[in-house]
This record gives sequence, C-alpha cells and structure tokens, in this order.
Amino acid sequence: MDSLITAAGHALAAGDPLGALKRVALRDDPPALALRGIAMAQLGDFARAKDLVKRAARAFGAKEPVARARCIVAEAEIALVSRDLNWPSKALDTARLTLDAHGDHVNAAYGGYLDVRRLLLIGRLDEAERKLGALDPAPLPPALRTAHALVVAGIAMRRLQAKKSRAAIADAQRAARLARIPALTAEVDTASRLLDAPAARLIARGGERVLLLDDVEALQNSKAIVIDACRHVIRCQKTELSLATRPVLFALARALGEAWPADVSRETLLARAFRARHADDSHRARLRVEMGRLRKLLAPLAEVNATKPGFALVLRRARDVVVLARPVEEEHATVLALLADGEAWSSSALALALGTSQRSVQRALDELAVENKVQPLGRGRARRWTSPSLPGLATMLLLPPPLPDH
Repeated sequence: MDSLITAAGHALAAGDPLGALKRVALRDDPPALALRGIAMAQLGDFARAKDLVKRAARAFGAKEPVARARCIVAEAEIALVSRDLNWPSKALDTARLTLDAHGDHVNAAYGGYLDVRRLLLIGRLDEAERKLGALDPAPLPPALRTAHALVVAGIAMRRLQAKKSRAAIADAQRAARLARIPALTAEVDTASRLLDAPAARLIARGGERVLLLDDVEALQNSKAIVIDACRHVIRCQKTELSLATRPVLFALARALGEAWPADVSRETLLARAFRARHADDSHRARLRVEMGRLRKLLAPLAEVNATKPGFALVLRRARDVVVLARPVEEEHATVLALLADGEAWSSSALALALGTSQRSVQRALDELAVENKVQPLGRGRARRWTSPSLPGLATMLLLPPPLPDH
C-alpha cells in the first residue's frame, strides 16, 4: 500500500474526510475509489459515496476478497446512514465472515455493529440484543467501543431502562474521549441529551406533569395500575394486558383511568370511544357490550362498576391509577419520531421501521406535509422526507413499542 493511501486511511479514521480527499481525489485505482467513497459519505454525499464504493468493490473483484469485503461493509454503512433499510443484510454477513477468516476482526466487528444498528432502527430489539451479545467490545478500538455502548443505550431506551441507558452512555463518553473523533463525540452528546428530555406525560387525579425516562422506569415498577397510552397496554407490577389491537377498549380504559377515582358519564365514554356526538339506543347498547368486555379483561386488577351517570374503576390490589401519555398527542407521532433523527428517509424505509404499509406511511406524510411538519426532497423513487426535530423531547419514546419482545 502506498504512502498516500495509508495517510488517507489514517485521516478517515480520525474523522478528517477533507484531509483524505486531498491525498486521493485524482486517483481511480480501487483503494483510492474506496477511500474517496468513505470520505464522500462522511461529507454527506451518500449517492456519490455509494457509487464510488461499488466501483471499488467491482475493481477489487474475487481475487482480493478482503478489500472487496471492506467495500461491502462501507456500502452497508452508507445504506444505514442514508436510511436504505432494505439493503441486503446477507451480503454484509458474507463480508463479515470473509473478514474474520482473514484476520480482520475489527472491520468484521464493525459490520456486526452496522447490522445491530439496523435491527434497532426497525424495532427488532430481541434480535439486536442477541447479536450484540455475540460481540465482545473489549479488544476493539475506542471508536467501536463507543458504537457498542451507544447500541446498548439505544436498546435500553426502547425498553424504558433508564439506569442501564445512563450507564451505557457513560461508557460511550469515556470511549469517545479516547477515540477523539468529533462526529462520534457529537453523536454521544445527542444520545445523552435524550435521557434528560421529557419522555412522557403522567395524567392522574385531574392533573398532569412531564416525566423523564427515569420517572417512567420507576412508574413501571410501582404498585399503581399504569394505563400506558404510548404502548396501549395496562400494567400493574407483573400483570400486563395488551390492548394494542383493541382501540375501543383502550379508549374506555384510558377515560376511566384519567377520571379515577371519580366516574365518567356515558356521554363522555361514547364520545371518547366511538366519537359519537349524539348518543342513541344503539350506541348505549354497544357501550354496555364493550364495558362488559373491559370488565372481564380488567378483572385481575380492578372492577368496572356502573354508577348513575356512567362507570367508574374500583381497584382490587393497586393503590393508584395513572395514565402514561405521549409528550405530544400527534396522530403521526411515530413518523415524526423517525424523521427527527435529521436524516432523509424514503417512505419505504419508514414503512419497514414502523411495521406498516407504504401506502399508510405515504398518507401520513401527505397529511404532515400539508401542515408543514415534513418536507419532501427529490421526486419519484428518489424522493426522501425530512423533518425538524421536536424540540426538547425524547423522540425515541414516540416510536412503536417492541410488543412482540415483551
């Protein structure tokens, strides 16, 4: 390897893409193409970066498997950063095996972290955690130890584990200081600020207040019945009832929880659950049916008693009832939460991350665009969407819950 390629590689490792380009900008040999691609990615020109790295991989070919595998890892990173989440992960797995077999354990591990970050981004927490457990960060350089700690913190945040998140962020800060890469330090600082941002609202006994992630974790371990409007579950210590697929029952439970210990009138319940402005006999009959279903569901935790004006909760073992609501009651909060990372997303990537159809995501984006909450970039299949971040909010907690993993 010539001295210019070596110097450019050191510049990239130190987070200096311009310094790398000064050395290889006019060269078209495979190593220079790869380094130019990585430099362009660090500068934010992902389309150009992807093209350069692909050209480098083709030029290396099968006779130089390690160099080709490194290009595939770089291509995977560009895909992740540019939110191309449909990028074939099998190619990355093959590249990692090649690198490991040839002794390049650092780049193999880096490929592993890219895979785990993609899984975290699309909400597959169990799989991300399992793959992360197979990676030992101890022998890795500081930059990769930082990446490891950030992934641990990200998974813990999604699982509402504040203490584990703070410990992981502290590890990331220590490793980032040793790495001395400004972009990495900025990423750690951003993650750290999320822990001190409002994560949810607590509604109880007619009042409400903002909660941090630590407060939410403490609430999960309390003896209160928590009606969680972020995840559409009702929880009390080890008992958890999911109402994610039963919105009417959850709306009724939330209305009763917000009013507890007082009762809620039938008119209010009809309006909250069925959006009925003028209740008739059919509405009242349906309310009785749904209340019967809710009474049966909540039996382990509370009774649902009829009162003269409506219904009320009567607790069995718990001492209190609270409602945990999103900090922002926005219909398309999950779309905004993903866009708040500052990256440009395609509608297909949003659909994959949210586990819904691309048509549903497109409808949400169209509605948000009318309200000037999102902005399109480009046209046709190249169109991407961006949004300013929600100021002062831990947007990670607006994301869909990991229901299958609970």
